[in-house]
Amino acid sequence: MNTLSRLAFSICFVSILQTESFAQFPSFRLYPSTSNQIEPTIVRHPANPNIMFASAYTIRLSFRSEGVYLTTDGGATWKGTDTLFGQPITNHGGDPGPIIDKDGRLILTHQGGFVLGMYANYSTNFGQTWSGNIQIAGDDQDKGSPATDDVINSPYYGRTYLIWTRFTNPFPAAMSYTTNGGANWTPLAAVNNSLPGRQSLGPVMVIGPDGVCYASWSSASLSSPFNELALGFAKSTNGGVNWSVNESVYQTNGIKTSSLSPWGIRVNGYPSMDIDRTGGQRNGWLYVVTAEKNLAPAGTDPDIVFHRSTDGGSTWSAGVRVNQDPINNGRNQIFPAMRVDENGGINVVYVDNRNSPDSAQTYLSRSTDGGSTWRDFLVSDHKYKPKGIAGAGSGNQGDNIGITSGNNKLWPVWMDDITGVYQVWTAPIDLNTIGINQISNSAPAGFELSQNYPNPFNPSTRIRFSVPSANGSTLVRLVVYDISGKEIALLANQYLGYGEYEAEFNAADLPSGAYFYTLSANGNRLATKKMALVK
Repeated sequence: MNTLSRLAFSICFVSILQTESFAQFPSFRLYPSTSNQIEPTIVRHPANPNIMFASAYTIRLSFRSEGVYLTTDGGATWKGTDTLFGQPITNHGGDPGPIIDKDGRLILTHQGGFVLGMYANYSTNFGQTWSGNIQIAGDDQDKGSPATDDVINSPYYGRTYLIWTRFTNPFPAAMSYTTNGGANWTPLAAVNNSLPGRQSLGPVMVIGPDGVCYASWSSASLSSPFNELALGFAKSTNGGVNWSVNESVYQTNGIKTSSLSPWGIRVNGYPSMDIDRTGGQRNGWLYVVTAEKNLAPAGTDPDIVFHRSTDGGSTWSAGVRVNQDPINNGRNQIFPAMRVDENGGINVVYVDNRNSPDSAQTYLSRSTDGGSTWRDFLVSDHKYKPKGIAGAGSGNQGDNIGITSGNNKLWPVWMDDITGVYQVWTAPIDLNTIGINQISNSAPAGFELSQNYPNPFNPSTRIRFSVPSANGSTLVRLVVYDISGKEIALLANQYLGYGEYEAEFNAADLPSGAYFYTLSANGNRLATKKMALVK
């Protein structure tokens, strides 16, 4: 097992074409190797955010497996292997689905290799050893997505589910579950029947704050060009035994194709779904994103489209375009993955070529108001040119990425071949400082805190400040308080070098009134100014 020590946390800044200047965090590989690592996904321990488990479909010559990449110290170090050592190791075929259950068991689902089907392996010692392959279902299955019930008050607490597509008429979303940490699984059961002439592709499942199971999938045509025409949705209140199903809750136009221009790669518009479990004002709200085009609010090129339900999936909002680059600009946004963080922020990562027509980067769009408004951030610190991998299928370079959160950080994972071989990359994103932009890197004469603009404002405003010290030696804090002196928002809390910076304050969830913001450096309060929120 190799260990990758993460670089000491630092931050750099770049100027982004057609957007502002955004904070950009250093990217690194979870497990550097010579194998191709594609289709990464990542999860965290339900009770311990320091433990995260990532996986990828690994390909080296004719050998196929699933990677096991683990941290137990909050991402400071990672251990890994490109081979899942669950016997027989030759019967592994990708589409990995990592999950950690309430007891800390690692469960990794995957397709079979020479024997078709859905399989699972489990580890009780954080991946040091693994069970043999446990067949969940035989025949031709695809795209398994696990979920675990970690809601202590749920009658199904500890149950771990797997949902996938069964490639047998009527091509439904199928599911199974385990009640003993992956050792045994229930027989395959169909969640839905699919509409006539349709198939249910890319199903995903989430568990609500009350233990209710929610599933969604792309309802796609069985005829060429196999368009993803609608979002299917199902709900179970009895631990996945019975499902209430709506085969088409809203219309979509997914981007499924075997050759997306300009790269000629295989893509899909499959849904990513998550639910707010914060206990706050949006507790229980469901969110879904898909990659679509030629159907408003998407433009003529692939865009990420968001819908929400505030009533458990009974009704859904109109679509919202997540990515904020100019519409119809001929640029691609693909492979969305979504995570609702512990503060209720909605975070969507995706592959994007807005800054270069032939090269891609990883972007984050983030909403702190339930998906009504979004702001874009560049995540990756390099570009690459997507391309198919020999032996992975025509045009396949992997067709999903992932994201999780914990300790007030986001952990996206994606694949790119900047090193000459496809590898899993990440870039930890600190939610305390995500909104800070560097305006200038010239050395100011001293600390300065400017008046916010606009002022009065509704609902957001920008605050500029200057730092005179070099080499990132000053711990800068920018804090917003209400009229009673209660801390409302921490806009900056990090070491910064000299330059002029700007932070955004969004008060969409706050009442009208007077607020104050304070700049501190190395524990010393330097300046305070007043601003007015008028709604």
